[in-house]
Amino acid sequence: MADLVETAINAGNFNTLVKAAQAANLIETLKSPGSLTLFAPTDEAFAKLPEGTLDALLKDIPKLQKIVAYHVASGDVRSDDLVQIDEAQTLEGSIVAIESVDGKIKVNNANVIKTDILTDNGVIHIIDEVLMPAMVAGR
Repeated sequence: MADLVETAINAGNFNTLVKAAQAANLIETLKSPGSLTLFAPTDEAFAKLPEGTLDALLKDIPKLQKIVAYHVASGDVRSDDLVQIDEAQTLEGSIVAIESVDGKIKVNNANVIKTDILTDNGVIHIIDEVLMPAMVAGR
């Protein structure tokens, strides 16, 4: 099996996420052995950001690192785990809210559109929005 990064690259719809992880110097973290859970926004999710946001983030590496790390949780958290928990600690240091209603899972405000893409070093859940940690979102 491929690792988180190789799996995301091979899927073909996470180009922006991979570009952001590269710019944030987090590729090695995402390739590291052990278990990680990646809440992966699609290219379409990044396209929903206000115009200019992504370009600004690619120039603000500390902020970009926080945002990318906010999409990663420690451990191998599969869909059957997600329905039993209501939050997950991220590598960024803060918590994402997990909500499961009628078989649909949400991470903060993002819908999980596909779960349990298994990799050598963890699992990917595809989400339809980019997650913003509170301190970055300015809340």
